[in-house]
Amino acid sequence: MAASLSDGLKKYLDESRAFATVATISPDGRPHLTVVWVIRDGEDLLFSTTADRLQGRNLARDPRITVMINPPDDPYVYAEIRGTATVTPDSDKEVLNKVSLKFTGQDYATFNPASENDGERVVVRVTPTKVVGRL
Repeated sequence: MAASLSDGLKKYLDESRAFATVATISPDGRPHLTVVWVIRDGEDLLFSTTADRLQGRNLARDPRITVMINPPDDPYVYAEIRGTATVTPDSDKEVLNKVSLKFTGQDYATFNPASENDGERVVVRVTPTKVVGRL
């Protein structure tokens, strides 16, 4: 069952450049945490990664995911978004460039010239099933 993001969380995601921490499940059951740039698409969250990174491999095997939003200027406020991830190709790097423009003001290739050596880019769409916290 899908869950909704609060209006305050939607506004924060749209207006801030705060990083998110993503938790996926490693093959041995331990959590794997990664800091990512995240954007909102309706009630869903989007971020970009590569299919061969651990988080990409974890999500291909097990789509359960948690995203933690914790504003650096207000450490007592947070949102934990638990959900299911859908991974799709980002061959034109549309989402990658969208998040890069938001967070750096540049397309990703300009911000990170070494990215030409990245593997296959994928979009991770997080559909919330539970949202907790005070944001």
